[in-house]
Amino acid sequence: QVQLVESGGGLVQAGGSLRLSCAASGMIFSINAMGWYRRAPGKQRELVAAITSGSSTNYAASVKGRFTISRDNAKNTVYLQMNSLKPEDTAVYYCNADSLHGISWGQGTQVTVSS
Repeated sequence: QVQLVESGGGLVQAGGSLRLSCAASGMIFSINAMGWYRRAPGKQRELVAAITSGSSTNYAASVKGRFTISRDNAKNTVYLQMNSLKPEDTAVYYCNADSLHGISWGQGTQVTVSS
């Protein structure tokens, strides 16, 4: 199994920046890809960004050009740099890992963007 712990959420004004971190532990050698999802109030969970073991990335159209996903293999950590934040980015952000043992989720971290 893979365990994930997110950090870095908080309250920020529109136009500001935040960086989320997701530290992985456990069977990390089996991870194929990692990603960030979010769930806004009253909405379904959606993919924000993903990165494969080969560092290929994929972004939701709504965050492309503003968010950047990256990974530090030495620290077993994936980051989500969020710039030019908008009120509609307000959500609980979840880290996700797709591994040989299945799908793992973190506990989530709240991001609130005030207008």
